[in-house]
Amino acid sequence: MLKNLLLPVAIVYTIVLVVATLINLNGIPSLGSSFDDKIYHLIAYFGLGFLWITYFKPRKKKNNLVIVFLCLILFGVVLELIQHQLNPNRTYDTYDLIANCLGVMLGTLIATRISIYKLK
Repeated sequence: MLKNLLLPVAIVYTIVLVVATLINLNGIPSLGSSFDDKIYHLIAYFGLGFLWITYFKPRKKKNNLVIVFLCLILFGVVLELIQHQLNPNRTYDTYDLIANCLGVMLGTLIATRISIYKLK
């Protein structure tokens, strides 16, 4: 059952992440640090990487995970670059981009090291 839910969850998560990237987000709780935004980026892209890598992991095609990983990195870069174009209240930030990439890397690493399919 968990396997059947993974694709819809990954798709919805991706859509929510796109919307959250492109709209004004007011009232987000503070974590009490000066780099809360970077932490949120890292967590969001960790989830993105974890979900998509977990979904594609059982498919035994050569270089499958590398392609998914690179697409997720590109996805984060493109969203960071276009957010200011679509919403003038949002700006490009290199550190956000780095946090996005680190989140994807960590999500990928964790997803490749565990198997949720054993949990059923």
